[in-house]
Amino acid sequence: MSRNPEPEVYVRGQQTPEGVAGGVERARLRAGAAAFTSLVALAATGLVAGPAVGAPSGGPCALPRTAAHHSLGLDTWNGSYPKPSRSLDAVMIFLSFPDSAPLTAPEELAADHFPGTSDFFRRASYGRFVLQPHPRPEWTRMPRTSTAYAIRRDWEAGKRTAYLRDALAAADDKVDFSRYDIVYLVADPDAPGVDSDATKVVNLEHPLTVDGTEIKRVVTVFERHPPDRNVLAHETGHVFDLPDLYHRPTDGKGDWDTHVGDWDVMGSQFGLAPDLFGWHKWKLGWLEPRQVRCIQGAGTRLLSLEPLAAAPVAGGTVGTRLAVVRTGPGSVLAIEARGSTGNDRDTCTEGVLIYRVRNEAASGDGPVEVVDTHPSTEACWDRSVYPPLADAPLGVGETFTVPGEGTRVEVVDRTRAGVWTVKVTVDPDARP
Repeated sequence: MSRNPEPEVYVRGQQTPEGVAGGVERARLRAGAAAFTSLVALAATGLVAGPAVGAPSGGPCALPRTAAHHSLGLDTWNGSYPKPSRSLDAVMIFLSFPDSAPLTAPEELAADHFPGTSDFFRRASYGRFVLQPHPRPEWTRMPRTSTAYAIRRDWEAGKRTAYLRDALAAADDKVDFSRYDIVYLVADPDAPGVDSDATKVVNLEHPLTVDGTEIKRVVTVFERHPPDRNVLAHETGHVFDLPDLYHRPTDGKGDWDTHVGDWDVMGSQFGLAPDLFGWHKWKLGWLEPRQVRCIQGAGTRLLSLEPLAAAPVAGGTVGTRLAVVRTGPGSVLAIEARGSTGNDRDTCTEGVLIYRVRNEAASGDGPVEVVDTHPSTEACWDRSVYPPLADAPLGVGETFTVPGEGTRVEVVDRTRAGVWTVKVTVDPDARP
């Protein structure tokens, strides 16, 4: 893993400026990223509040949205973010600098990310969402040298502000920002001051106004050529209000992938099974309510789970892709099947994945934690971003009781069509 994704950054306009105990009852074999208002900025973190959009949905298993940054509550939509339930247009602006002549053409840099990023979201959304890129054909010249902006991972706020201001001003003559939902600013990767570790989403608490359009966030891209795999899918996920699922060590050292491993692109852009969790797809509106099974109360339920990443069968029935057990006022257990298809085609293992979701945990603070159903083993040490979780899913014939939750999951069967039969038992004394 060459590097970890950069967290989002919030910037404020005017005065202030975004990488278990328990066991299995039977062992198994495992294989193994014009005009505008002026901006004076200071770094800060916070939530850009937005109106709730749409009626509450999802019933008793849909956690309520909280004030946490990128809360995984999904009863309402934060209206300050574009919802990927329709076609969205993204402009890609390529920035050059006086101290470096670009070695790569804009069309080559565009091809680093598209159509790959659009294909990722088309598969993840089952064709419900189209990300339409509009790469500019020319280089846009910045007024200052690349080194003048001091670009780096933990970017000084004033330098970052100057970069955004200069980039939008330089592009405004040729770009009608009112036509676009998303803005990608792509820096010349060969300029001496460009740091490939600094790619991030910059959120603006006080939006900039360009061409009569409020720009609330910008994706700043500083990737090498070729870039890190799936890096733009990760960053674009933030544009849709999805959180960072990785763990950033306080000293910058140690493993970043302890929360979810390979199992979601918001955890790692390098993951072997990077399709978005079913909970994310539910939040984004890509799973219909009838595809989510809400398990309430004590007892045993038998259900069939279609592989999360599998494309819908034309003319077929709509089956369950996510099962949810409410475990507290702000927490659930989510259960889904993961197989080697779609965005998960390179997965290390197949099976039934269990994970915890907390609506009050902010982006980067572990809002999702995959349950390791094989805590004493690991898999795919040569390919996985975090081998201890690479074999987290349960296989056929295995049973696991989730510690502290009073919930037991048993994988009964897998059909030739790839549908998993799962038995979920909730103890009478379990929360809530």
